[in-house]
Amino acid sequence: MSYGFDTLQIHAGARPDPATGARQTPIYQTTAYVFRDADHAAALFNLQEVGNIYSRLTNPTVSVLAERVATLEGGVGAVCCSSGHAAQILALFPLMGPGRNVVASTRLYGGTVTQFSQTIKRFGWSAKFVDFDDLDAVKAAIDDDTRAVFCESVANPGGYITDLDAVAAVADEAGLPLIVDNTSATPYLCRPIEHGATLVVHSATKYLTGNGTVTGGVVVDSGRFDWSASDKFPSLSAPEPAYHGLKFHETFGPLAYTFHGIAIGLRDLGMTMNPQGAHYTLMGIETLSLRMARHVENAVKVATWLETDPRVTTVTYAGLPSSPYHDRVARICPKGAGGLFTFGVKGGYDACVKLVDNLEIFSHVANLGDTRSLIIHPASTTHRQLTAEQQKAASAGPEVVRVSIGIEDADDLIADLDQALTKATA
Repeated sequence: MSYGFDTLQIHAGARPDPATGARQTPIYQTTAYVFRDADHAAALFNLQEVGNIYSRLTNPTVSVLAERVATLEGGVGAVCCSSGHAAQILALFPLMGPGRNVVASTRLYGGTVTQFSQTIKRFGWSAKFVDFDDLDAVKAAIDDDTRAVFCESVANPGGYITDLDAVAAVADEAGLPLIVDNTSATPYLCRPIEHGATLVVHSATKYLTGNGTVTGGVVVDSGRFDWSASDKFPSLSAPEPAYHGLKFHETFGPLAYTFHGIAIGLRDLGMTMNPQGAHYTLMGIETLSLRMARHVENAVKVATWLETDPRVTTVTYAGLPSSPYHDRVARICPKGAGGLFTFGVKGGYDACVKLVDNLEIFSHVANLGDTRSLIIHPASTTHRQLTAEQQKAASAGPEVVRVSIGIEDADDLIADLDQALTKATA
């Protein structure tokens, strides 16, 4: 039977606890699990049987979360880990190797730009940053060493919407997986797999949990990519020495990537999500559709008001008819453009600092996707490490603030922005 999103966000992956009958998923706060006997232990370690060995690899609470997010995204499986940044490394890990590169959008969260432009060099990997509106440039950036294409569905901070279908066609033509960070949209607003994505990554810290209590990440596997179609992905197609020559794709088929993420990725990188964090995220997901609908409703009201205010120079919200990306909303994010966008303030850098210092309802924090409305000045915080050119490309120039519109009363949010803008631009 096929269920709707509102039903799946509550029930997918979860069943009453067989030991106690507990209706809510218990927090299995345990490190290890007792084997039935020596043969059972050997079968688990040989990947001949699915089960729990050690909570660095799998945990029953975390497994429910993985199944729920995979179901909501339309994937075959998922791996949960310790943060969104961990999810990005975990996603690339089976694909990359020394000398290999990923072609990435210029419109990415500043921390991702830093991770891709600086940190992954230590693995011998590299990234090529391209404007994903220029499909010819994306094609030109792909070479024999490219192993993935990476973008965000709704980009942080500007709320830019990527034409996923067009980018997926480029990746398919090159025989490469498309990885889409769906953090800002969530599967309620956008399902990248339906637009050709191979993998979907999330910072569960944000909208999935929705209450600012957890750091976590998820990698969702579409199960649709043929890892054996070329010799580019030996981690998945070639014999694995640690498992007596087992070939992940040959053995596990559509679930090859998911099993590799657990059996190799979590085993050796140790980016484990804790069961309590998974529990909080599961509770948050139960209200995901309700929250996202309100985020969108409020964002439209606030962005519309800001656009007409003479103290504001620009508003980047794709939900506005004036946005150059408005035509993508109905196709990529049919339920709305999300709750994240930026706006420019007359007076530049100094006015932005005064604005964030004078708000009362909005919280000045380095986070997004909370039920509370949040604001930050990227140029002095999240995008501070980037060059002026990189900041501009990421829609995070010195005159720009990013807002994550919460689920409060929209009129109260507008009044708060109004009084703070008065002080900032006096």
